[in-house]
Order: sequence, then C-alpha cells, then structure tokens
Amino acid sequence: MTTTASTAREQRLEALRRALAERILVLDGSWGVLIQGRRLSEADYRGTRFADWPSDLKGDNDLLILTAPQIVTEIHRAYLDAGADITSTNTFASTSIAQADYGLESFAYELNAEGARLGRAVADEYTAADPSKPRWVAGSIGPTNRTASISPDANDPAARGVTFDQLREAYGEAARGLIDGGADILLVETIFDTLNAKAALFGIDEVFESTGVRLPIIISGSVVDLSGRNLSGQTVEAFWNSVRHAKPLAVGLNCSLGPEQMREYIADFSRVADTAVSAYPNAGLPNAFGGYDETPGQMATQMHEWASAGLLNIVGGCCGTTPDHIRAIAEAVRGLPPRRVPDLGAPKLRLAGLEPFTIAR
Repeated sequence: MTTTASTAREQRLEALRRALAERILVLDGSWGVLIQGRRLSEADYRGTRFADWPSDLKGDNDLLILTAPQIVTEIHRAYLDAGADITSTNTFASTSIAQADYGLESFAYELNAEGARLGRAVADEYTAADPSKPRWVAGSIGPTNRTASISPDANDPAARGVTFDQLREAYGEAARGLIDGGADILLVETIFDTLNAKAALFGIDEVFESTGVRLPIIISGSVVDLSGRNLSGQTVEAFWNSVRHAKPLAVGLNCSLGPEQMREYIADFSRVADTAVSAYPNAGLPNAFGGYDETPGQMATQMHEWASAGLLNIVGGCCGTTPDHIRAIAEAVRGLPPRRVPDLGAPKLRLAGLEPFTIAR
C-alpha cells in the first residue's frame, strides 16, 4: 500500500470513529434480494471469462464481481442513494471453502480484492460529492458453508466437515484481499458457529500482524430461533465473552429473525458489550414461500423504537430488505443519539460455555 493510500485510510477511520460517537450509522441491506430480482441466467453469471467453466455457476452471486461488475456497482449506488453510511462488499461467500462448491476456490483472493475495490470506488465518489457525509466500505466475510463445532453426520458426532486451520487460512485469505482492495472495516457476519468466528478472528489477526495494517472489525452473530442461541448453542452473552478479546469496533446480530423477535437479544448485547452495537435484522420471519413480508415502514417504526431506547450504534437490514427499507430506516433514526457504551466497572473473569460464567472479587 502506498503512503498516500495508507494516510487516506487512516483519515477515513478517524472520521468513522468520530461519526460513531456523534450519530447512529446506517449499514446497507440485502444484496441477495436485489441480485435475485434481476433473474440472471447461467450465461449472465459466466460472462466471457468463465464461458467454458465446467461447473454450473448460476447462483454464485459473488462471481458477479468479476463477470458483471456493473451490477455490483449499481447495488452499491442504490444503497448509498438510500442513505447508507456503510456499504458492504458483495463477498459474503468469497472464501475458498464456499467457492469450492463451484470449483472456484483459487479465485477467493481476487474476489475479495476486486469486491473491495468496487465498493471503494463508489464510496469515494459519494464522499467527494458530499464530504459532510463520508461513506465507508465494510468487507463482508460470511460464515462459509461448513461448521467447525457440529458433525455433518448424525451417526458420527465426532465427524467434522472442516478443521479450525482450514477455516483460519480461508478467512485470512479473504481478509487479505479485502484489505488490499481498500476496505475500511472487516465485517465478520452471520456467525452461526462461534468456533468458526474464532477461526476468522485468528486468521484476521495473523493478516494484521503480517501486513502491519489493522482495520476495525464488526462481529455480527446470528441466533437461530426464539431461544436466542446460535447454532452452536451459545447465548448472546456467552458469545460475547467468547469473542470480546478481538476488541471489535461493534458487535451485534444480523439475519436470524425479524425486528420484533430480535429486539431482546440486541438489548442483551447493549447491556453487556463495552463497544458499539450493530443490528441488521431480516424483513420479518420468512413466509411460507421463503419470502419476507415486513414493509419499509414497519421496519422503520421498530428501528426508531430501538434507537429511542438507546440500543443502537449501527443499523441496517439483512434478508428481504431493499434500498426502500434502508431509506426508511435511515430517516427513522436520523437525529437520534447513538447508544452510550456502558462502563462495566472493575475487570472480571468472563468465561463462556453455552452460558456465560462471570467471576468477580
């Protein structure tokens, strides 16, 4: 990275910290719903570069970074036009592990680097047009399609589909690409297995050490039902105890549930996390057809209540949300103060299994 680029990144990160202290920041919404709405064909996904690829590629949304970058750029623009402060990269599945389903594992680094570059170009354009409203790029790192904690074979509880080191290496490669492409933030999101997240944080830290570049991290978990636990069984507070060593810029939840069902678990994070809290729920629970029915107005009303209750520092949308949802949410939280990060008092020994375990003097 050049000295000029390094200085520009430092300036953007300083502006990010100032903005977080002053207002609630708005993250973008679902990428999948906008891509699926275009009804792209197999040929659209392949483009010219992968026209002769031996595997089917339809459905690999991340590949559009290389084969249809204009679509990715248009989605970045749509969300920034809607009022998002932070635009996420189209790299949710751009790990070698996830891309192996298409035989594209060797393209993982390129997907992340190019995905970040696309987001960077659009964010810089919008910031230049209105310096009073800077825009930032969050490099999306999804959970992969493997779990380190749970057996894929009901007859063999000890079986695993992936190792910690395989995850660590895959996440590290993704992080390196996002850093090289110009991301401001690393967004480790939709975490259903805490051990996967710990592998991601380990791999990211290795990249930080080797490159000398440290970016803020947002850690976003996913609860799987109304028990408020992730797939590996942890409660919100136990999850936080497991990942707080990474000192993230923000921690919170995405995907999972709709706003009504997610609220109490965001309130749990707000109580226990001595950092910013992020939330980007689905547009309600999935309906019988796998769709999402919550309207922009309904989501905005609930996000306004969350913000008024002092629960939020960063807010956006996940599955089923569109630029219209983000526009309504941005307007709903405009002018409301950000959540105040609590002082948790004297240090305590905070442990976690499936439940939190805190030891104080």
